[in-house]
This record gives sequence, C-alpha cells and structure tokens, in this order.
Amino acid sequence: MAAEAEQSSYFVREIEKNDGCILKMKQCYKGDVGCVVWDAAIVLAKYLETKQFCDPASGVNAWANRDVLELGAGTGVVGLMAATLGAQVTVTDLEDLQTLLKVNIQENQALISSGSITAKVLKWGEDVSDFLPPPHYVLMADCIYYKQSIVPLVESLKLLAGPETCIICCYEQRTEGVNPKVERQFFELLQQSFNCEEVPLDKQDPEFSSPDIHILHIRRKL
Repeated sequence: MAAEAEQSSYFVREIEKNDGCILKMKQCYKGDVGCVVWDAAIVLAKYLETKQFCDPASGVNAWANRDVLELGAGTGVVGLMAATLGAQVTVTDLEDLQTLLKVNIQENQALISSGSITAKVLKWGEDVSDFLPPPHYVLMADCIYYKQSIVPLVESLKLLAGPETCIICCYEQRTEGVNPKVERQFFELLQQSFNCEEVPLDKQDPEFSSPDIHILHIRRKL
C-alpha cells in the first residue's frame, strides 16, 4: 500500500527528443515550484538539441564530455537532456527536492549512454567549492522569480563561472505582481559582472519556443 501511495503522488510529463526517445519526467501533485516541469525548462531542454549544439549530419555534438552544472534543477529535465546528449552533468537544488531529482534520474537512466548525471544539494550564496573547477556550461531555467534569492543567485554565478564558462539562462517573462521588479533587479545586478546576449527565436527549437520565454547566453566580463 505504501508503494502504491507513493506512485499516486506523481504524474508524468513526457518530452520527446529529436532522436525519438522520450524523457519521462515525474512531477508531484503536492509541493513547491520545483516539483513541476515548467515551460521554460522544456524550452531550454529542447534548445540544447538545436543544430548549433547537435547536428548528427555533420557529427557536431557540443555536449559530448562537457562538464555541465544545472542550478535550480527542480525535476531535472534540463540536466537530463544534457546527459542524454553526452554531457557530464551535476543537477543541483535544495535538500527537499533531492528525492524527486533522483527518482527522475533513475527513471531515465536507460537513455544515458556516453553522458552521466548526479544530483547534489546547492543553496545559492553558500560554498560552491564542491562544484569547481568551473564547468563548461551552467544551465538555469525559471530561476528568476523570488526577490530574496536574487543576490545569492548572482553571487553563486560569479563564483561558479570561469572565463570560458557559458551560462545559459531561460526564463518566462511575467508581468504580474512583483515579477517585473524582480527580473529588473536580477539583470541590473548580473550586468555588473556579466555580458548577456539573447538568443533569437529562429535559433531556438521551432516548436518549443515562445515570445515570452527568453534564452540568454551569459559570460563573465573580461
């Protein structure tokens, strides 16, 4: 009965990869914002498969053997996509989301061949020494929504990003409540140390993209 109750607390969202394989992401009926697959996470996950990163016809695979760190991973869909593409991935979030992350890693392990994925706890603004040297990529989807987290998030990015690190940030622009102010504060603080370049819609996945969901490439100022 306990196992049945645990299973009933989840529902699954499927994300089809370009090769036809399907990521099966468990979400929780009850829980915080990290317990569901948000649209921005799917947009970012599918962006990782676009031709600028992966082009089977030419043999290009920018993710092969790359060290990737995902912040605020939630269900882990973005990091899992990177791992299935050959990256060596660490997905991070708070302690209370580790169970869901590990469930989804286990459920999709069969799709990971040359890559790897591990879940670890990381609270923004705290020690990041376990995640250094700097990864090739830092991925983050829908992490800009909570006023109190803005300063520690940017501090973590400053500590994690080396001169060669590309931070890929995807977020849904929201116009209600405090969201516009929080987004403005984040980018004002971020741009003190980083350069940001927005990815145009025609460089994103043609099906999984939206004018109100933005993808940015962020790099440290030299």
